[in-house]
Amino acid sequence: MAVSGIISAIIIGLIIGALGRLVVPGRQAIPIWLTMVIGIIAALIGTAIARGLGVADTRGIDWLELIIQVVLAAIGVVAAVAIYRRRSVG
Repeated sequence: MAVSGIISAIIIGLIIGALGRLVVPGRQAIPIWLTMVIGIIAALIGTAIARGLGVADTRGIDWLELIIQVVLAAIGVVAAVAIYRRRSVG
């Protein structure tokens, strides 16, 4: 992966993290940096899954890939909130 690919993955990941946090209802008591990291990881894993399913390279916007990434980010945010909540309680 070229440097430009890594930079674009980070930028896309930040957006994916924000979208993942937006689709989770309620207040999320996790730091913004954690949301960013979750988004970057979700974007990379989502792209790999989309490629495996053969839906990563379509004409125009890859909507299915985007949906996979946002769902993964939302799952990551929910998991992070649960871990943070458990750490703060006990």
